[in-house]
Amino acid sequence: MYEEKKNNSCILPVGHARRMPSVDIEFSELTYTVPSGRKGSKMILRGVSGQFKSGELTGILGPSGAGKSTLLNILAGYKSTGMTGCISINGVKLNSKRFKKLSCYIMQEDLLQPKLTVLEAMNFSADLKLGLHVDRQTKDAVVDDILETLRLTNARDTVTERLSGGERKRLSIALELVNNPPVIFLDEPTTGLDDLSSIQCIELLQRVAKSGRTVICSIHTPSASIFSKFHHVYVITTGQCAYRGPANGVIPFLHQMGIDCPIHYNPADFVIEISSGEYGAEYVEKMVSAVDIRCPITPISRSPKCELEIEETSITIPWWDQFYILLRRMMLQFYRDRNYVFLKISLHIFLGFVIGGLFLGIGNDGSKTLFNFGFCFACLIVFLFIPMLPVLLHFPLQVQLVKREHFNRWYKISPYFCALTISTIPVQIILALIYLSMVYFFVGQPLELFRIAMFFSTCIVCVFIAETLGLAIGSSLSIVNGMFVGPVISVPLMLVAVQGMGEQGPLPFYRLLPMYLSYIRYGLEALCVAVFGYGRKKLHCPPAEIYCHYSIPKEMLRTMGMVESGFWSNFLALIVILIVFRAITYYLLRQRLQPNKTFQALHLIGRLVKSHLSME
Repeated sequence: MYEEKKNNSCILPVGHARRMPSVDIEFSELTYTVPSGRKGSKMILRGVSGQFKSGELTGILGPSGAGKSTLLNILAGYKSTGMTGCISINGVKLNSKRFKKLSCYIMQEDLLQPKLTVLEAMNFSADLKLGLHVDRQTKDAVVDDILETLRLTNARDTVTERLSGGERKRLSIALELVNNPPVIFLDEPTTGLDDLSSIQCIELLQRVAKSGRTVICSIHTPSASIFSKFHHVYVITTGQCAYRGPANGVIPFLHQMGIDCPIHYNPADFVIEISSGEYGAEYVEKMVSAVDIRCPITPISRSPKCELEIEETSITIPWWDQFYILLRRMMLQFYRDRNYVFLKISLHIFLGFVIGGLFLGIGNDGSKTLFNFGFCFACLIVFLFIPMLPVLLHFPLQVQLVKREHFNRWYKISPYFCALTISTIPVQIILALIYLSMVYFFVGQPLELFRIAMFFSTCIVCVFIAETLGLAIGSSLSIVNGMFVGPVISVPLMLVAVQGMGEQGPLPFYRLLPMYLSYIRYGLEALCVAVFGYGRKKLHCPPAEIYCHYSIPKEMLRTMGMVESGFWSNFLALIVILIVFRAITYYLLRQRLQPNKTFQALHLIGRLVKSHLSME
């Protein structure tokens, strides 16, 4: 049902009525430079030219560091800064924004959404790529045919974490075939696979290419059987083209260069060894010099009946549909991750017993009024680290997944971020209520509904602020750097929040400004006012105590420099901080996925500094 046919230079799938144009890629004089410390810059590609045709499986070969992945990244549009030269699609100069609608990029690392079965992952891919307007029966037919073609039918009910290496690679390809892309880029698809799985993967790509698609992959030291399955081979060495043409033309080309491949020797290994200079630098120079003469680039004849009408072939999924599909996927993943949920529930119960035991029964004790202040501060510390640290651990990995899916035009950033925001609200509220319902009553705080509501709502807002802080750090840094930066930022937030409390005189501006830049200060004042403000009666002074100075709640607030009725101003400040933090997080995530010129310049400066330090 999903059988492909090449008709009038177009890819026409029978599974659903989408006619996709066949795509021929041509490039000439491509150069790519990167900063390199004191040397200024390093040229990775040195004026390479070539063409990759539809209906062919092309393999980019070469020794390590030759520029295989760089060439692939440039053609796929993954890298553009520092590139010069010309890239054309079907004879028309490349428009990277439009070309991305026709291509997909499958990276070397198989990044798959966790806690989903193969069939569920395919269904979500179909929903995001084809839209909700396509009926489920059509989508099921498309998914079933792809799974059968890629030999994943028997694994359709297997969770992605339990797939073998070959199955993960085939699923990565299957997810991108749903919307029938005419161009497929793959970065070393056989990495981590055994010989049998590697051969099966290349055979699969060969079948996909024969259906009319343009399949281009970089590959490292393929076996002889794998090498023979490529329709077209592009050998690159030190950023220059050493051979371009059919796989069976490599040995005759080398013979013309004056060197013969030994019998029973893998031609792929042999040409890589020669291009790396193991047989002498003169052979490398001969290959680079002779490639334009021996392997000329001939014009590609095209049918005028199939033009590159990208706007007509691309599907636009409404924002709301993307949000709904992503939210549904996130909620299903959260439901499946029960061990993680039980662990967090257990952690909150444990902390409830610990904090509640430390401050047991002090809520109405006039001799321990200051301990109530410590209790409020302890709650804010709990709701700073507990929501933030798990995010720092898992969100950087999620960003890599989002980067791949967003680059392949699964969805926009804004619906993903909104779905992420909504999906975490129920669990964070439930976990916070579990902890608060324990400690509030253990400590013996006043059982007045409005005070409980104010205390709980303040803590919940602080939970979301801490979570947002973790998302902001995780969207910009790796796991290692994020786990260092997160606690480092948290300590000053706690320290500046409590400074100046108990001082009667006004604080200087340089101390006042950082104090009110910490959201913990607003949360602390809101909690103290919720407990002691709004006309709370005098606290009970135990008979064993001669005098309880802070048994009058109003006196406690006055000493601490807090306004008795200042809850709403502090709560409003927390809401504003939450909104600002969320906006900053969205901006940082967007710049991580689609950096503007400012962030590109900052990234370039960072690379220069890093390369300079590495030269020390």
